[in-house]
Amino acid sequence: MRTDNREIKNTIISIYFIIVVLAVLLATVFRSFRLVEGSSLYVLLGLLLAVVIVHFVARFFEYDSDGANVIITNSGLILTDYFNYRENKVEVARNQLTGYRIVNYYFYKSLIVYVTSSSGKVSKERFNITLLKRKKVRYVRQSLKKIIKENKMHKLD
Repeated sequence: MRTDNREIKNTIISIYFIIVVLAVLLATVFRSFRLVEGSSLYVLLGLLLAVVIVHFVARFFEYDSDGANVIITNSGLILTDYFNYRENKVEVARNQLTGYRIVNYYFYKSLIVYVTSSSGKVSKERFNITLLKRKKVRYVRQSLKKIIKENKMHKLD
């Protein structure tokens, strides 16, 4: 099964654009009216914080469980065509997948995948699935559950 959140890219670009326009607009309004001394600085800091939060949450997620390997990719949405500095990609054989967990915070969701290496050591890989639609999260959960169930059946044999 393959799924991703590619359609969210235009929305995130629009949000960045609105934040930048709002920052310029509010900075000029506060500077011209001089309502509160240094208020434009507070507005700009607030908008900068909003940009940082959007940048932290806005991640591209791709899941592919077709074939012998499971491929899970997380990368940034902005500037990924030029340089991909935030990519987290895991390609693991289906039989090495031992578990998963979906953690749902208020503004942030993450998928934690547990992978067993050939030496028997279990490692955790964390992926941002905040912008993945609920329906697609359900598909990923079903696919992972099926893979783990198959792995347990093979261990019992």
